[in-house]
Formats: sequence, C-alpha cells, structure tokens
Amino acid sequence: MALARNRRSDRRVDYWPGFVDAMATLLLAIMFLLSVFVLAQFLLSQEISGKDAVLNRLNSQINELTQLLALERSNRQDAEDQLLALQASLSAAEAERSRLESLLAAGSGESEAAQSQIGDLEAALGDERAISQRALSQVELLNRQILALRQQIAALEDALEVSEERDRESNAKIADLGRRLNVALAQRVQELNRYRSDFFGRLREILSDRENIRIVGDRFVFQSEVLFPSGSADLNPAGATEMAKLAAALIELGGEIPGEINWVLRVDGHTDNVPVSGTGRFADNWELSSARATSVVKYLISQGVPPERLVAAGFGEYQPLDPADTPEARDRNRRIELKLTER
Repeated sequence: MALARNRRSDRRVDYWPGFVDAMATLLLAIMFLLSVFVLAQFLLSQEISGKDAVLNRLNSQINELTQLLALERSNRQDAEDQLLALQASLSAAEAERSRLESLLAAGSGESEAAQSQIGDLEAALGDERAISQRALSQVELLNRQILALRQQIAALEDALEVSEERDRESNAKIADLGRRLNVALAQRVQELNRYRSDFFGRLREILSDRENIRIVGDRFVFQSEVLFPSGSADLNPAGATEMAKLAAALIELGGEIPGEINWVLRVDGHTDNVPVSGTGRFADNWELSSARATSVVKYLISQGVPPERLVAAGFGEYQPLDPADTPEARDRNRRIELKLTER
C-alpha cells in the first residue's frame, strides 16, 4: 500500500515540475520584454532630450543673429539715406557757389556780397564734405558688420547640420545598443532559467520525501510547522536539518553559476490571519513572518551560504495561498517560501 502511494507521489513530481518550469519561463520572458521596453524608452528619451536642447540652442542663436542682421541692415539704410541727403545738399551748395562766382566774374556791384556768400558756401561745403565722409565710413563699417553676421549665421547653420547628423548617428547607435542589449538580456535570462531548473531539480531530489514541502509556481514552500515551533522564530532540529540540505545545494550551485549573473535566494515569511497575542516576543504577524525569514537566512549563512546571495522578507498574513477562513487554509498559509531569482 505504501509502495502504491509512493508511485502516485512520483508521478505527481514528474509532471508538476515541468509545468512549473514552463510557466516560470513564460513569466520571465514577459518580464524580460517589459524590462527591455522600459530601458529602451528611457535611453531614447535621454538621448533625444539632449539633442533637442542643442538644436534649440543653435536655433535660438540663429534667430538672434538674424535679428541683429535685420537691425544692421536698417541702420545701413538710414546711413545711406543720410548720405544721399548730404550729397544733394552738397550739389545744391556747389550750384549756388557757381552762380555766385559767375556774378563776381561779371563785375556786378554785388561782388563784395557775392564774395562773402562764396566764403560762407565754401565753409558749408567743407562741413558737408566732412559729414559725407563720416557717413561713407559708417556705411562701410555697417557693410563689414553685416558680412560678419552672415558668416556667423552660416557657421551656426553648419553646426546645426553637424548636430542633426550626429543625432541621426546617435539614434542608429541606440537602436544597435538596444538590439545588443536584448541579446545579452535574453542570454542572461536563459542562463538563470537553466540554473533555476537545476536548483529545483536538486531540491526535489533532497526534499521530495516530505509531504509538507510543496512546489508552488517558481517557489519551494515549507510549511511553518516543519521549521518552527508554534509562535516561534527559532528553527527546530528538523527544520535545521532541512535548511542544512538546502545550504549544501546552494553552495554547490553557486560555484557553477557565472559571476556576471547576480542571483539571490529570496526567503519569504508568511503567517495565517490569526493575530498573535501581542504580549510575547512578537507584536504582530509582520514581526513574526520577518523574524522567521531572517532566522532561515542567518542559519543558511552559518552553513556557508554567502550573505550577499540571500534576501529575507516578511509578508505577515497579507499574501495567502488560500483566502478561505478555515483551519485547512490557515495551515497552508503559514509557510516559508524560497525563490531563486536575480537581484
């Protein structure tokens, strides 16, 4: 009769782990795709933000220089208009001087007055010529400034073109980086998957003879009664024996996993929904579940498991396997879960 039960138990162990591995692989693939999408979006947004800032700055400089160029053109037009007005005044003054010289040559009685007017016109003509020369110099200066502004605008437009070309090259590099990252992440997920399967296989070999140790999804589940006395966080002798087996398997597996895979064993403590009395060592189920997870972790460390490969977490009664309010459900919910994952 016992042999028949053992055979039925073996058949359950053979089928269930395969289903668990398939579900774990599917879940990891989905998590991997989500992680790659988020990382790619983050890298792309960072790169685009930097390029947009450079382009905006260059466009702003071009706009400022364009406005300066328009202002310089306006100033040059004003100077040219002033020069034309001065030249017109100079021409009129020279015409008046010619008329007065003609009167003087004719020997009219107004020669002295004409001579005086000619002197005044000569002085005025000198002033007009000086003003006209300054206007010409100003126009020449404005022409040089306009040429310099045009050269600056051309240089900025060239810089903008170079920046846009670099932006296109950066986008191509980001796409290539994303592809290589996808390949690298896929390889790491596959490697961790393989070692997780090995870990599950070894734990099944050393722990499969215990009815109160189960596999749920991608986790090994120990009923609390296997490891701890009721209401306590101190490992009992039977629990210490089971954890010693687990530590040996972890140490052996840790020597095989490549260093670039940053794996950890997460130890999760869970309680049922019956509150603790609050008068003893623990104030509530949070403290009890956390203390039990920590107790397992410390024992594994004492057996030689590296501390950096272990994580302890307490969930109280808030992650039940069975939400029913029955003694059987509470028995299932009091547990320690072990999960090999990546940090």
